[in-house]
Parts: sequence; C-alpha cells; structure tokens
Amino acid sequence: MKISSKIHGIIDYIVVLFLVASPSLFGLPEFTACCTYILAGIHLTLTVLTDFEVGLFKVIPFKIHGMIELIVSLTLVGFAFYLGGREGDLARNFYLGFGIAVFLTWLISDYKVIESSDS
Repeated sequence: MKISSKIHGIIDYIVVLFLVASPSLFGLPEFTACCTYILAGIHLTLTVLTDFEVGLFKVIPFKIHGMIELIVSLTLVGFAFYLGGREGDLARNFYLGFGIAVFLTWLISDYKVIESSDS
C-alpha cells in the first residue's frame, strides 16, 4: 500500500512539529537538541518548496523530494551513532528511530503520482 503525495505532505508538516517539540518532550542533550531544531527547519524548507498539494512554492519536484528523503533517512541512521558516541544512548536511539521512520515513510510513499497539481 502506498500513501498519496497529499498524505505524505501532511505527514511532513506533522514531522516538523514533532521535531520542534522533541528536545523538550524527550529531554534531548543540548547538541542533539540543536541538531533537531536545524533538521526541523530543513524539513520544513523541503516541504514548503516541494511541488505537491501542500507545498507553498512548488520548486522541487516530488520525485526529488523522495530522493532527498531517502538520502536523509540513511544519513540519520549514521548520524545516530555519531550522536550516541558524543551524547549517549538517548541521542542515538532518538535519531536511529527517526531515521527508520523517515525511511519507512519513503518506502510507503508514491513519488510517481501527485493527486492534483496547482501549478
């Protein structure tokens, strides 16, 4: 089962809110919290600039959005182990789980079909 581009976009905005709230919710260490806020900003920028139903500026093709998310998911898993060595298990586990969640979202998203195009 694949999720539509519109549902994917809604998930992306929810993810941004989750990332902004995570340092407080989970008590993330300072450096990990800073990285998480930066990641939230990057994810928001990607979503706002993507050419799909919930994108505001429609500059980045949805397929490219998908490729970026695949690369980010794999990078997050590697980054988790760096953070774990620097700031401990909580940081490692948070980023490992988040990287896996991004990968699973990538896996179930249909990057070939956009429900309706406003452009």
